[in-house]
Amino acid sequence: MAADITGPGAERGPLGALVARRGGRGSSEGKRVGQRQGPLSGLYLSQLIPTLLILIVSVVTMWSCSLALEDANFVSHLAGIGLGLAVAFVIWRYDTRALSGMTTALFVLACVLMLLPKVPGLGWEGGLGMVGWVKIGPLRFQPSEPGKLVVILLMASACAQYNGKIESLRDYVKLCGTLLVPLLLIMITDLGTGLMIFFAGATIIICSGAPRTWILVTIALIVGIAALVVVTSSIEGLPHVLQPYQLKRLTVFIDPEGATTDDGYNLLQAKIAIGSGGLLGKGIGNASQMLTGFLPEAHTDFIFATFAEEFGFLGSVGLLALFTWMILATVFLAMRVESPFSKLLLVGCAAMWLFQVLENVGMCIGIMPITGIPLPFMSYGSSSMISQLAAVGIVQSVWRHRQKVA
Repeated sequence: MAADITGPGAERGPLGALVARRGGRGSSEGKRVGQRQGPLSGLYLSQLIPTLLILIVSVVTMWSCSLALEDANFVSHLAGIGLGLAVAFVIWRYDTRALSGMTTALFVLACVLMLLPKVPGLGWEGGLGMVGWVKIGPLRFQPSEPGKLVVILLMASACAQYNGKIESLRDYVKLCGTLLVPLLLIMITDLGTGLMIFFAGATIIICSGAPRTWILVTIALIVGIAALVVVTSSIEGLPHVLQPYQLKRLTVFIDPEGATTDDGYNLLQAKIAIGSGGLLGKGIGNASQMLTGFLPEAHTDFIFATFAEEFGFLGSVGLLALFTWMILATVFLAMRVESPFSKLLLVGCAAMWLFQVLENVGMCIGIMPITGIPLPFMSYGSSSMISQLAAVGIVQSVWRHRQKVA
């Protein structure tokens, strides 16, 4: 299969329709931009600038955490950023459209990454009985983090061949099945990552031109199955698909005060931290909930609560504005490029960031279940940081190679 698919068919589907409504300006505008020469012409600054600003905020916040938390290794955080930027640079130089014909290889790689923690001698338990890490000597990482990007590449490659219009129900079911396999493999060990993969993959399928009726039927089916899984996992004597800690994380946000689990306590402490930040915050290094040890995972899962206590409501709004800028810039680029694979790849990255931001911030303020999803570029963890910056490299690569013929 060709590495790039262009032509009139590329303007079909949700993204194609958006481009068409703009009177075809996406293509001509891209050509005009492509003619500009300069040291920064190969960088998509509209997406890169907010990303770098978020990284600066991340460095300041993690330095603050390192003053009180032994696990918040500031040097390790900087190393993760450095490695991530190096990976992003390599990907920026590479034309990602070359991966559009590698559906089978990407499928196998995605499955391997999801199963890696289950390999005897490699899997490492990170708490609550969840074996989602791989440990090789002193090296410890989460295969599911790069696995997120591999699944996005997989779905973009699988969906791009339909050129913006999925006409056969058989093809639609095939695409859903392609997403279902790595999804079920990761759900065994990591519910939060599984939900993120589902959201990003489903968004790619929807933007590939799937008929609305099929999508609505699929959503209804998923809701029914999810409800059945939760109910059966809650009743003794019935098959429990969800682990006890997974079920508690999904339900604790409904009544955190009445919860007897650590997750209920964590949520209450996160709310206290965010509320105590007030309008302007307490200042860098003055997050009392983190300093006194009342807020667990203050540098990872609940990093937003720590940030909100230090920088207040206005600082939180500013951070969310940077995330919004970054995500919208990615979507706008997807509307302008001609390659269906590049379009869907950008959509997948934007969906990944959107879900993670909404879920992480939502669980800190009590409107979303606690799933352990990290806040992109902010939460401590080199696996996540490198993967998130690799996604930035993908966006920059699409911009850099947008005018080249594959």
